[in-house]
Amino acid sequence: MPKKIPNKEFEAVVTVVAAHPGGVKIDAIRKGLDITLPDRMLQRRLRRLADEGRIVTKGTGKGKRYFPKRGPKPEAGEKSRSTPATGGIRLSANGEAIKQSVLRSVSERTPVGYQSEFLASYEPNTTAYISDELQRELTEMGQVGQADLPAGTYLRQVMDRLLIDLSWNSSRLEGNTYSLLDTQRLFEQGDSAEGKTAEETQMILNHKSAIEMLVENAEGIGFNRYTICNLHALLSENLLPDPAAGGHVRTRLVGISGTVYEPLEVPQRIEQYFDQILQKAEAIRNPFEQAFFVMVHIPYLQPFEDVNKRVSRLAANIPLIRHNLCPLSFVDVPQDDYVQGTLGVYELNRVEYLRDVFAWAYRRSCMRYSAIRQSLGEPDPFRLRYRQQIGQFVRGVVQDGMDKRAAAKWIAIQVTQDIPKNDQPRFVEVVETEISNLHEGNIARYRLRPSEFDVWKRDWK
Repeated sequence: MPKKIPNKEFEAVVTVVAAHPGGVKIDAIRKGLDITLPDRMLQRRLRRLADEGRIVTKGTGKGKRYFPKRGPKPEAGEKSRSTPATGGIRLSANGEAIKQSVLRSVSERTPVGYQSEFLASYEPNTTAYISDELQRELTEMGQVGQADLPAGTYLRQVMDRLLIDLSWNSSRLEGNTYSLLDTQRLFEQGDSAEGKTAEETQMILNHKSAIEMLVENAEGIGFNRYTICNLHALLSENLLPDPAAGGHVRTRLVGISGTVYEPLEVPQRIEQYFDQILQKAEAIRNPFEQAFFVMVHIPYLQPFEDVNKRVSRLAANIPLIRHNLCPLSFVDVPQDDYVQGTLGVYELNRVEYLRDVFAWAYRRSCMRYSAIRQSLGEPDPFRLRYRQQIGQFVRGVVQDGMDKRAAAKWIAIQVTQDIPKNDQPRFVEVVETEISNLHEGNIARYRLRPSEFDVWKRDWK
């Protein structure tokens, strides 16, 4: 699980900074601490405190100074290195500058089209949107101690919670008015929320299907046409004017409201740049750089007629799933910050604002799923070893419509063929327990469809 940082470390740093209203450099902070923190660790603590608004930074490099949160006002023409955005997100100076630019009225912003050089200039593992320091910080937070286990192992442990969180938050960023409880009830009971449109309900359900696809195929997903186009097909089901457009790179002109950006129009070039995005994304070694790269370039190209940002948000989880890192569910992300950060990419080809949102969102997700995983306890090694076989047995019982008597007989026979003798009694117990605990809210982990479950449940009772 992510390493929990003792709160006393943060409080010690804040105390030292607070004693210097005129600002203090990192060397003086280190000397003033009554605990020992390595240089890089202290830098990460300072970055976190700045992001959370508990201290303010000013200057760069060796001249950087740290101030209490009620520190000096910026000098004329200068912004603090960490300024608040809506919802508590702290923006870098560059992020704040981008925000101010895209907040101007549309009539004041210069119309711009797709700039192919923005993609062409990116060289995987040479260019970096996310600094080495931030990559290390996010990696440290996102690690859950399961890097050597099969891809998707961690995600399956928090699957029930993730389905709700990511489906709701990603839909919320599109303006969907479902509540978190509405979403939970829809998944668990199949009840649409009163007063919501059919489109909103469909959007939520489409997210659920798309997330299930990523988890079910965790060891085979990647930045290729199969994965991304199928992701789009699931997310756009029953939401596009032309049903045939689902999963296909667009051949039509699209427009984006609220921006002066005009997406590319030529189908052949859209195809060309879409392939380049996938090739470059797959070549990136760091999972966080991969995740952020697709959040930048898929919406910017607009390769599909609609649903591009939704595709990018779920695709950002692909490298996290493959490396068994904490997922990114966009919990608590303010819609305005996400939209404005994306506008900065569209209109300025600047990523700093969106990167501030991405990093903040990932920290929030890590805190959420660390708490959930602690409540779940450590994974059972026996269940991990036989994860695939358990799934096969459960699916076999449900898909063949077995009742309790038939299931018990079939499991007793089948286990002798597939499981070592010493493990057979425990395996039977686990499978029978899993079957007894099946419900609509957890069948996705066994790759079962609601229709299959409903038919089986009637006979099982």
